[in-house]
Amino acid sequence: MLVPSLMFIALVVAAVASLGAPLITSVATTFHVSLGSAQWTLTVALLSGAVATPVLGRLGAGPHRRATILATLAVVVAGSALTVLPLPFAWLLAGRAAQGVGLGLTALMMGVARDHLPEERSAAVIALISVVSIIGAGVGYPLAALLAELGGVRAAYGLGLVVTAAALLTAWRSMPEAPEGRSAHLDVAGAVVLAAALLLVLFLAGERNLWSRHLAVAAGLAFVAVVLLCVWAVIELRSTTPLVDVRAVRHPAVAGANLAMFVGGIGMYLLLTLITRYAQTPHGAGYGFGLTTFVAGLVLIPFSVLGFVAGKLTPRVRTRIADPLLLAGSAVVVGGGFALFAAARSDLAELFAAMGVLGFGVGGFSAAMPGVILAVTPKSETSSAMSFNYVVRSVGYSLGSAIGGLILAAGTGPGHLFPDDSAYTTAALVGIGAMAITTLTSLALARRRSSETNP
Repeated sequence: MLVPSLMFIALVVAAVASLGAPLITSVATTFHVSLGSAQWTLTVALLSGAVATPVLGRLGAGPHRRATILATLAVVVAGSALTVLPLPFAWLLAGRAAQGVGLGLTALMMGVARDHLPEERSAAVIALISVVSIIGAGVGYPLAALLAELGGVRAAYGLGLVVTAAALLTAWRSMPEAPEGRSAHLDVAGAVVLAAALLLVLFLAGERNLWSRHLAVAAGLAFVAVVLLCVWAVIELRSTTPLVDVRAVRHPAVAGANLAMFVGGIGMYLLLTLITRYAQTPHGAGYGFGLTTFVAGLVLIPFSVLGFVAGKLTPRVRTRIADPLLLAGSAVVVGGGFALFAAARSDLAELFAAMGVLGFGVGGFSAAMPGVILAVTPKSETSSAMSFNYVVRSVGYSLGSAIGGLILAAGTGPGHLFPDDSAYTTAALVGIGAMAITTLTSLALARRRSSETNP
């Protein structure tokens, strides 16, 4: 039961964290708050997940990994209960923050797989865990939207309570103890500084109006975030028990993989945002399909299905093609999804096709990424190394969403509610550029690995 349990937990925490996306309008209506305030039901989960991930990654590298997993899932279940109970909006935000903490468990699931499965089996399972953590959004989105239409926002969040409670029970019955001889002391100073830096970065990514209306303030906060990240790096280099092994992160293979994940994450989430927003734009704008939240969620089904297919195929292809080349190929596929969206989006079938291409590219990219990093990472550091990669991914996704919003806002004429159709083309071209950078970075990694293995 170990492998199905790892997959189920990774899927649940990803799906529950993404529940905020389809429910923003419903939350605004139910709680009588603005759409901007309702947006925080999604943003706060991403924030807490980004902050918790490196901390959980370090705790998971130690002797108390099972206890860490169970305690984290208990927090997620408690947060899910807060989202269901008839409490004020502030309590809903607190519950969503607690749910977001579960995002840090994905790297721990990888650590369990690497420790307790044979090497060949663990590589395939880790690749699938990585993919499942991505496609979880595609699973949760349409279900939450349907429940919201049928029974309101509390019913939709009730889904989260049920599946997180099931995940906690599954972990209690199946999670093994960590191997003996592990130790992991938490670098509290590093954790606090990194948390502050990530909070600023993701806040700036989410608050698009701040950049358009108060540019000086936004630039100042961005400078503070960069300073905090530099201070954090110094703290980690001097610490005997760092939160993240910065020296390992500086390894060319790991640094290159994280750069590819960052830029690629911007592009991947940008296209996901563009397609779902375009599908829901009413016909009166001169384009779009005016889909309801639930039907728009169905557009994500090709993304999830083909993402999972790519995740299953990647371990087999890895025997013939190196992981960095798989990253490059997957980035090209995602770029093809952008090109398809830029050239043809007048028919709903074309949106489904673009979303399917995106899913296949994202699935292959996510499945190949752990292999690049773990090839130069000791077993004991699996959770920590992958948790840092997931922080990079979270920041990339947040920036992708923000960049998409800024481009579409810039393409919205005075007095108009919706952007011009050409703004979507501009955003798609920006995404193609991001995936080109990702492809070149991955090819550089492949060239370096080839020179190391064939001196």
